[in-house]
Amino acid sequence: MARSKNQLETVQLTLATTGLVVAYLQDLVGTGLYGKNQAEAAERLLSATLEGLIREGRLQSKRAAD
Repeated sequence: MARSKNQLETVQLTLATTGLVVAYLQDLVGTGLYGKNQAEAAERLLSATLEGLIREGRLQSKRAAD
């Protein structure tokens, strides 16, 4: 089944990090729960962290009203 088009526009972000961080991301990819590559794992971790900060009230949600 084909994937539906992403409803949100995506923006490219370049991130520089250490080899150790990349190794941890690769370990997460190996679990099958964090995407297919290190970039997807990093995006999922970043998104989850931002969601947590919004829930804690430390960051204001920018999501449009549903």
